[in-house]
Amino acid sequence: MKHLLVVLLLAVARIAVAADEDGFVPLFNGRDLTGWVNANCAPETWSVREGKIFCTGQPVGALRTTRQYENFILEVEWRHLQSGGNSGVFIWGTPISAPGVPFLRGIEVQVLDHGYATNYEKQNGKKSDWFTTHGDVFPIHGATMIPLGRHKGSRSFPSEDRSKGVGEWNHYRIVCNNGSLRLHVNGKEVSGGDDCNYRKGYLALESEGAPIEFRNVRIKETPSGNPAPELVAPLDPGWQNLFTGLDLRGWRTNAATATRWTAGGRIGLKEGAANSDATLWTAKEYGDAELLFDCSPAKPAAGKEIVPPAVFVRGQEGKGAEVKLTSVVPGRYQRVVVHLQGRELVVKINDKETQKETLPAGTPARGAFGLRDTGAGMSLMNLHARDL
Repeated sequence: MKHLLVVLLLAVARIAVAADEDGFVPLFNGRDLTGWVNANCAPETWSVREGKIFCTGQPVGALRTTRQYENFILEVEWRHLQSGGNSGVFIWGTPISAPGVPFLRGIEVQVLDHGYATNYEKQNGKKSDWFTTHGDVFPIHGATMIPLGRHKGSRSFPSEDRSKGVGEWNHYRIVCNNGSLRLHVNGKEVSGGDDCNYRKGYLALESEGAPIEFRNVRIKETPSGNPAPELVAPLDPGWQNLFTGLDLRGWRTNAATATRWTAGGRIGLKEGAANSDATLWTAKEYGDAELLFDCSPAKPAAGKEIVPPAVFVRGQEGKGAEVKLTSVVPGRYQRVVVHLQGRELVVKINDKETQKETLPAGTPARGAFGLRDTGAGMSLMNLHARDL
């Protein structure tokens, strides 16, 4: 009788485990990155190594899901491979980075190694009062959230220190429902927030300076709360990343571009004499298409006129139709979208239409996009294009 009772208890336990796992599906197949999009990193930043997602940490950027999620339970295991490593899991994110930064807009679930806090204390002579290394949750770059428990600003601090150090695996369980988020670190709920905006969007893993591994990434979706349109992140219209964040792969370069342009986190144009041979052309040619980038022109020296940035469209054999971006303001990043359909060209800056023109007759139907060397310094980031 006692033996039968033990057998029954074991059977009930197995059923309970199966029920707990029912509905979970893997987001990572253990072989390749099917189902994920490299949002703004180099091709080698994200890879699969021994059944785990491996990230080099360079450059800063994200690997995101191909589709959006709203209400769900997300589980992921992670371990830092370097003391002081920094990373994150993004919830309800945008398809590409927010303007002027390499990060998606969304809610970040912090993935930070204890060495980061140790280094901060050594440098400042005291512990930080604005972050922990055990599971902070906070909105970034336009997202909003009401933090739970102990917090500073909109950053929710964990109620208990539960994460393990470098080289050890940690388990996150992130429960999201109708704009509320709860983070469980290694088996216990510790932090979160309510009234999140967005509350439907992409999920992402972050690259931020140090190598890290992820495994056992899985999700269980729960019924939709039918969020209002303004609470849903924009859908990806098909943007293709044009900048690795490290170098100028994907662009046609030569001896002239090497002296005028720099790359590393951002693409920079040096102040100096313009060189017509130093135009940066995309390796790919486009017909009807859109070009998107964030542009921050340098402020001109006192007494000098502002030289507006300029791009070429439908370029062939080193020539193209020039578009001067006369509404871009020096000293800050602005998001520029150049929309080209047939011969009709529209420029939007920060979502506002600023130019509309018709390309000259005889302009080729296809060609490369080009970044012109105007002689005026500027910084560019988040470069993307898409076919229409």
